[in-house]
Amino acid sequence: MKDARDTHRNVVCAGRLYCDLVFSGTGRLPAMGQEIFAEGLSLHAGGGAFITAAWLAALGRNADLVATLPAAPFEDTVRDQIARAGVGASGCAPAPDGTDPQITVALPMDGDRAFVTRRTGRALPDTLSFDGASHLHIGELRTLLEHPDLIAAARAEGITISLDCGWEDTLPPDAGPLIGSVDIFLPNEEEAAMLDAAGMLDAAPLTIIKCGANGARARFGDTDLHVPTTPVRVEDATGAGDAFNAGFLDSWLAGRPTSDCLAAGNRIGASAVSALGGTGGISGMVRS
Repeated sequence: MKDARDTHRNVVCAGRLYCDLVFSGTGRLPAMGQEIFAEGLSLHAGGGAFITAAWLAALGRNADLVATLPAAPFEDTVRDQIARAGVGASGCAPAPDGTDPQITVALPMDGDRAFVTRRTGRALPDTLSFDGASHLHIGELRTLLEHPDLIAAARAEGITISLDCGWEDTLPPDAGPLIGSVDIFLPNEEEAAMLDAAGMLDAAPLTIIKCGANGARARFGDTDLHVPTTPVRVEDATGAGDAFNAGFLDSWLAGRPTSDCLAAGNRIGASAVSALGGTGGISGMVRS
């Protein structure tokens, strides 16, 4: 069997790929029957898989993305940002003709953000390849629910698997067994509360709960380990959890202790919130 934590091999990140339209400086959220005006608008490649891959690449890892590209007129923008992030895109495929663009409108405000998302078509291409990979990261639970074959395909290659949760209004019964089939599960605090109520929170061998300004927790066996973080000014929290994933996984794949992995995740997550967009903070990333 391959050494699943070989630091010299690729991480494959699979999941839905969006173009994020980030409206900044709105001051408040819109109310029915009213209109608000934003001071700024920026477009960013988005989706948990891409954001994690981009931060992994910034940390010096080979990261490949497996995803269906957003449809026109956003495909070229997203392709360009994937290339500039240094992320491999050979596993990406164009959206089928006639598909609506897959986009997210993000409204950052007061250290948090709200989203409106159009999710359409298949998350992943029909053909998947994990050749040369040491780890598979799945960007959100919805992608795994739509493509449960990811687990068997990754295990056949002898590689480890991590899974972010992503927001789900309802949790289908088959979510629990799928969560239990990965090595690391990475929900945020709100998602963890919903999962706990459904009896699914501790299904995976290692569960990492991202708590924002309160740092992060690791749950495994009888252990509940908390590592705090240093408060920072928040410009935009979009993608902070996905950046945390990259910091945590980079350390975990290097065989470091769980407490160090949590600290690395906190550090990269803090870098992410310093700028607009899920990858905007990479240029100011704090490495140690």
